Amino acid sequence: MTDAAAPVPTVRDLLLARSADDRPGLLWGPPGEERSLSWAEVVAEASVRAAALDDLLAPALAAGGEPHVGVLLANDPEFLLTLSGAALGGQVVVGLNSTRRGAALAGDVVRTDTSVVLTDAEHAGLLPADLAASGVQVLDVAGPRWQRLLAEHAGAAVPHVALDPDDLLMLIFTSGTSGDPKAVRVTHRKVAGPGVMLGERFGLSVEGQDVAYVAMPLFHSNAVMAGWAPALATGTAVALAPRFSASGFLPDVRRFGATYANYVGKPLTYVLATPERADDAENPLRLVFGNEANEGDIAAFADRFGCQVVDSYSSTENAVVVQRREGMPAGSLGWPRDGVKVLNPETGQPTPDAVFDAEGRLVNASEAIGELANTAGAGAFAGYYKDPDAEAERMRDGIYWSGDLAYRDADGWIYFAGRTGDWLRVDGENLAAAPIERILLRHPAVAEAAVYAVPDAKVGDQVAAALVLRGELDPAGLEAFLAAQADLSPKAWPRYVHPADSLPRTATNKVLKRELSAAGVPTGPVVWMRDERGRTYRLRGRPPG
Repeated sequence: MTDAAAPVPTVRDLLLARSADDRPGLLWGPPGEERSLSWAEVVAEASVRAAALDDLLAPALAAGGEPHVGVLLANDPEFLLTLSGAALGGQVVVGLNSTRRGAALAGDVVRTDTSVVLTDAEHAGLLPADLAASGVQVLDVAGPRWQRLLAEHAGAAVPHVALDPDDLLMLIFTSGTSGDPKAVRVTHRKVAGPGVMLGERFGLSVEGQDVAYVAMPLFHSNAVMAGWAPALATGTAVALAPRFSASGFLPDVRRFGATYANYVGKPLTYVLATPERADDAENPLRLVFGNEANEGDIAAFADRFGCQVVDSYSSTENAVVVQRREGMPAGSLGWPRDGVKVLNPETGQPTPDAVFDAEGRLVNASEAIGELANTAGAGAFAGYYKDPDAEAERMRDGIYWSGDLAYRDADGWIYFAGRTGDWLRVDGENLAAAPIERILLRHPAVAEAAVYAVPDAKVGDQVAAALVLRGELDPAGLEAFLAAQADLSPKAWPRYVHPADSLPRTATNKVLKRELSAAGVPTGPVVWMRDERGRTYRLRGRPPG
């Protein structure tokens, strides 16, 4: 293992260590059309991109602007080569979210001082036609101008620049599940540090013929920090998928020989929903690492595909660290690093320890749940780009407030309870959505559950739940199931339940509950509801009895 006191390298350092490595570095392409570059070729092509970016950014820099280049692409090799070029040359990549549109996407470009956007025919139409009026150059990576620049700089040497681990490498937008996305400042340290740590922790190596499969979007921190960086740090080949596909996951793993994969959100759920085959475990995959999967899916995925699944807590800001350890309780995020506490956001004091019943169910949620915070300061959080108000909201009284709800058991283990936007105020009591969702997910017919607030006619909130079903469930069955859950507070029984074909999501598969809440009390042909003080569910609009 690396000495804890060893200096953190830059991403440039990691790339330079691969400059003479002729082993596979980047794999991509559809079945029958696979292509590859060695690591040495990746570094050489990255040097060409660094030189091309210097040319494109020169006018902006001459005018006092920033060396920021936006990338609006799927997981195209050009994305990683441009990111690598920026890491070598000191430019900054702005990862543009391809689920954003029009004025909102243009706003992301302008407020990050981005003067160049690299895109392709598939994504160019997402940008408004008048973006050029803001002085932004938009280039198609398959178009003549970008291709001409690459040809002009063919054979370019690695640029001579001095970079520090705390220099900016990327701007990555938060998922925007609870509001407008914020541009997080991602330094070389925030990418290289996790890359080295995870590569060592998981034993990735060329000698072990490891291949890292990256299908999560490269504009998000999970793909960069948990997918690409560990591979780069260890010289492991990266197999790049244009985008995540549940049906394409296992075929890709097999044809690329992938031994490692990363995820965020619900990909495990989606892969598990594909038809099961007797040979599913006959694949090279040995480890899958990510965050936000539920316990049932973690166990089922590991069993079905014959691999280990490690789920961890993380965020783009990376200011609160909770580490997984041997012997940790089922459902726990792990052990908090020094300074990480669960605090009552109103008083700033630690919440009481969680109390569990004989079956391990949380029985004092309203008292035990608080906000995860780093009382020692900002940790690895390098701030938001030109957003002092958002930074001030995160840093209050010298404490970093994560925006994530959690609770802590008597031994000190931390458990996730949702986002602060998932607080519901029901009959004067605070409820968190995640524990209610976990209870609903116990039912074998429930594949996904999203619990959210809708306005109460008098004051506060009512509980609503959207369920994606994989089996039969009716109002009577739901009522009987909820009645059998000893840890479900009477106030936490959903007032409204609506089965749904799918849930609204971000590009990283996080549920957009604000869209569900914004729609208000659910309507439609199939909405189950119960009376305010009752326990019996019926179709909304149908009288009781």
